[in-house]
Amino acid sequence: MAQLVFYRKYRPKVFSEMVNQKNTIKTLSNALIQGQIAHAYLFSGPRGVGKTTVARLLAKALNCQNRKPNEFEPCNKCESCLAINAGHSMDLIEIDAASNRGIEDVRSLRENIKFPPINSKYKVFIIDEAHQITKEGFNALLKTLEEPPEYVVFILATTQPDKLLATILSRVQRYDFKKLNLDDSIKRLVYICKQEKIKFEDEALRLIALYSEGGLRDAESLLGQISLVTEKNITKKAVEESVGAINFEKVKRFIDCLGKKNKEKALEFINKIYDEGYDLEVFNKEVLNYLRKILLLKISPTLGKLLEKDTTSEEMTTLFKQAEFFDTPYLEKLLGRFIEIQLQLRRTPIPTLPFEICISQEL
Repeated sequence: MAQLVFYRKYRPKVFSEMVNQKNTIKTLSNALIQGQIAHAYLFSGPRGVGKTTVARLLAKALNCQNRKPNEFEPCNKCESCLAINAGHSMDLIEIDAASNRGIEDVRSLRENIKFPPINSKYKVFIIDEAHQITKEGFNALLKTLEEPPEYVVFILATTQPDKLLATILSRVQRYDFKKLNLDDSIKRLVYICKQEKIKFEDEALRLIALYSEGGLRDAESLLGQISLVTEKNITKKAVEESVGAINFEKVKRFIDCLGKKNKEKALEFINKIYDEGYDLEVFNKEVLNYLRKILLLKISPTLGKLLEKDTTSEEMTTLFKQAEFFDTPYLEKLLGRFIEIQLQLRRTPIPTLPFEICISQEL
């Protein structure tokens, strides 16, 4: 699929190419240099932030035939590295727990573990979406995690570590992956655009990064999709059309209605953007984010520093002005109502109705 090309093409081949995740990379690098290899790791964090990529890099470094004892980067030239890069290493087994989650699947895995690696020092098992494994499956895996063969390394990756059994968590080294900040995401998108000779507007890449919410994979995939549609000329308008984004000005107008308690204009606005084809879930999410920013500024103007990463100076000025129309209890009440709306939008037969009820009752 076209939208996945950039993510695959620019996937890091060494640890130093990873964007963000500095603490995790530093700890793993030191472990590789010192030869302190755990038999089981847990990589947890939001989707698209590099968990599986780092798992593959770790597998590659462990089995790199040219890596010296005081080094941590894989060479990407030896037989083992090339096989992993090409996706056909016999000693790197990747399992999607979403479709291989039961006790029989785990028993099959345990049988596989009995056989030593073919051409490598370690046989590495990457289990993606590990939280999907059933309780019975985990119980079957527990014995193997307690006493694995010395040539086996497990790497569990999950977006929901809280769903893993405590007995599993106690037997792994855990690394928590973070969402990328806005600047790092934009820099990566700029780099790809320059490599691919893609024209772009700065605000367009900023919008892609914002929409991806710290997930680099999503940002790179969206960049690839939009560059294909626009023939390598990415504008802010093109991004907004592709993702159904609601720009700052649109949300501002709605917030004005809420601040001035203009019920009629607020109702007209909601129905107008719905008729124009905007996704009301996306819109409501933007409203929540906008009201949150105003609430922080009401609590203390110094909290504006928390908003600098995803808010321009012009937008900040607007937020301060609008904050004058709201008192804190009213803001808190609105935030609560719009959180309810987010849940209601998934099951209401009339998409505008949750907004209309809220506006009718609160304005």
